[in-house]
Amino acid sequence: MEKMGSSLKKRTITFSPPDISEAEIQEVAEALRSGWITTGPRTKELERRLAEYCHTEKMVCLASCTAAEELNFHVLGLKPGDEVIVPAYTYTATASAAIHVGATIRMIDSQPGSFEMDYDQVADAINEHTKAIVPVDLGGIMCDYDRIHAVVESKASVFRPEGKIQEAIGRVAIVSDCAHALGAQRKGAMAGSPEVCDFASYSFHAVKNFTTAEGGAATFRPLSGIDSNEIYHLYQLLSLHGQSKDAFSKEHAGSWEYDIIAPWYKCNMTDVTAAIGLRQLDRYPGMLERRHELIRRYDQMSNRLSLGHLQHSGQDFRSSGHLYLSRIPGADTEKRNQIIVEMAERGISCNVHYKPLPMMTAYRKLGWHIEDFPNAYEYYHNLISLPLNTRLSDEDQEYIIENYSEIVEKR
Repeated sequence: MEKMGSSLKKRTITFSPPDISEAEIQEVAEALRSGWITTGPRTKELERRLAEYCHTEKMVCLASCTAAEELNFHVLGLKPGDEVIVPAYTYTATASAAIHVGATIRMIDSQPGSFEMDYDQVADAINEHTKAIVPVDLGGIMCDYDRIHAVVESKASVFRPEGKIQEAIGRVAIVSDCAHALGAQRKGAMAGSPEVCDFASYSFHAVKNFTTAEGGAATFRPLSGIDSNEIYHLYQLLSLHGQSKDAFSKEHAGSWEYDIIAPWYKCNMTDVTAAIGLRQLDRYPGMLERRHELIRRYDQMSNRLSLGHLQHSGQDFRSSGHLYLSRIPGADTEKRNQIIVEMAERGISCNVHYKPLPMMTAYRKLGWHIEDFPNAYEYYHNLISLPLNTRLSDEDQEYIIENYSEIVEKR
């Protein structure tokens, strides 16, 4: 086999293939044979187990993380005229979910050298129309929630609640985007748990650490004076056309009749996809450990080459290890893109997470300009995401490291 710029034989390494074992395949087959393939017992069991894993009272499994975030905003009671603060450095779903409910987004630049929002700018942006802030746990690294809580508490006097849920929260809501962060921890709190935020959404897309092929979940903090079962039922209504009973409930003898409460959405999770999740969850602790093994080896390379990279663990935090972001000092976008092309020529698929929202056509049309977000652009322009997934063998990673080191050192 041909050798290219490496002592190892050329390989084909995709960026983020799903890690599916025979256990998931068997569970899906059993779901198909059961005769119950839409929302049913497997979905409810996955909700129960995920809530336990994430240290939250209730979990609602849905068709996507975007649906979860949008339903969070609906439950919070957002409407046209309300404002939602989002980072400029994120994927579109963080902002589009707020736009879907009619809210106005307020983008915030990153902190210098970071993907996190500048929290001083967040404080300045909060006004009487602000209803939510959406921190993004990018790469599976939880944001500084102590700082976020301090900001929203300091602005509680300008908050104008509408509806019992906003009144129960009593300040701007923290609606975490935990798409990357299932299993991440900070100061003993799990990503999306009530100690951290008021609402959270998780992604189970095929490229995520934990997958149900497509899918996601929403969770919420228990609120004083409001029955959590009532809030959970609202999610069910929102995700099933506003129908007062799902198919699973109507299976009980004589229980056919239902009502339509409102003309809402269709974004429930099915038992077929939940079957994948149940067996993924069995394996998930070991999958996270493997990701951190791979990260340690990448860190050794990055430190040797003086490359910037995320810190995935420390004294009081541990990420879910979703992404490995490598930053090339002195590189511009052209050099960065050339490196990605050279890696691809050697069979290694790399990526960039993310192109800031103000650079995208949809958000430029809404009036946003990247020139107003210099820190977000600075973080993006020399960044490369290296393959990080539990399908990588030690030999695969050795091949990546050897080729990446050679290409970067050459440039």
